[in-house]
Amino acid sequence: MDCSFENEIHLEQLMPLIEEYLAQGKPVKFSPRGISMLPMLRQGVDSVILESYKGVPRKYDIPLYRRDDGCFVLHRVVKVGKTYTCIGDNQFNLEHGIRHDQIIAIVTGFYRGTKYYSVNNMGYLLYSRIWHCSRGIRHFCGRCLAGIRRRLR
Repeated sequence: MDCSFENEIHLEQLMPLIEEYLAQGKPVKFSPRGISMLPMLRQGVDSVILESYKGVPRKYDIPLYRRDDGCFVLHRVVKVGKTYTCIGDNQFNLEHGIRHDQIIAIVTGFYRGTKYYSVNNMGYLLYSRIWHCSRGIRHFCGRCLAGIRRRLR
């Protein structure tokens, strides 16, 4: 089944409007695409609340940033220094060198289906830390399962 739409609007086209709202101090709600933030954010089901952010993102914050190649990314900060290191919850390779000037906004909450979660919610804070800290073991287990599947074929 083809899920593309003739009148599909891309984030690139909406960015001037989003930046205008953020500059006025208004939050913006949108539904991210892709699988890099699974299991927290499901494409076509969940949405995030973005707000402008003047400070320095902290570890575990989720900024919306624009890579030098023009791609928009919504990933979790896992290291703060002169630049930021980010990674999607469903990824295992770190993205180093994210600069402060690339950050457009920060996630302050999200809707998982119809249920709202603040990034200050204790359950979310626990999830974000456990999910990041378990990255190594999740990667190892995934590789082991993939090897077993290959051998069973």
